[in-house]
Amino acid sequence: MKIVVLVKHVPEPSAVWAFAADHTLDRSGVPGRLSELDEYAVEQAVRLVEGGLDAEITYLTVGPEPARDGLLKALAIGGDRGVHVLDPAIHGSDALATSLVLAKALEHLGFDLVLAGMASTDAEMSVVPSMVAARLDVNQATFAGALSVEGGTVTITREGDTATEQVSTDLPAVVSITDQTDEARYPAFRAIMMAKKKPVETLTLADLGVDAASVGLAAAATRVVDVAPAPPRAAGSVVVDDGTGAAQLADFLVSRGAL
Repeated sequence: MKIVVLVKHVPEPSAVWAFAADHTLDRSGVPGRLSELDEYAVEQAVRLVEGGLDAEITYLTVGPEPARDGLLKALAIGGDRGVHVLDPAIHGSDALATSLVLAKALEHLGFDLVLAGMASTDAEMSVVPSMVAARLDVNQATFAGALSVEGGTVTITREGDTATEQVSTDLPAVVSITDQTDEARYPAFRAIMMAKKKPVETLTLADLGVDAASVGLAAAATRVVDVAPAPPRAAGSVVVDDGTGAAQLADFLVSRGAL
């Protein structure tokens, strides 16, 4: 069986982000890391194999050169190889274009089960796994809090707001993993060093048969038109209860449209 895990190298959430003139993120000035939500998908893939599933685990990422670091972090947790789609024409791509590149890469690699985090920690759109499944015309199961594979079927536990559902679907399929699953293990130093020896293949858009005109900022269906720093936090209002505290609070809520 072939398991492919989609991973993304994202800017460090705690860093101060800067934007270029075209309103895309200036990654050169921001440290990056493997998206924390993708680590849950990585851990589940490794656990499936450790549980006896006969499968090869491949990690697939799309992004600039530093995205390779995300592959190495995933390979340190476990798995067999990494694939990096690297092409300057991808810069500025939106979710639609990203899903196109990922789908073409998956067709190129071959797969039985595709795992992904439920969202990335930078855009947090939570749409790419479903877009990939739609482009590949395969089954999908989203927001898995637990999963298992038996024969040609993947079964997930899906935690909703009002109910817990068990969903099963035939392979091939795309499954998104939530942070309700087990946290990713912290790789030992030896695993980190061994990850550097695992194969990482680099592919271009030409290798995948993707027209450069269909990706990138110029082809994006959505784009950022303006950015501005968050305003400084203003001082709060202090209500001194001298017997009129309730009235002061009510007036404040009315002025904010809350009442």
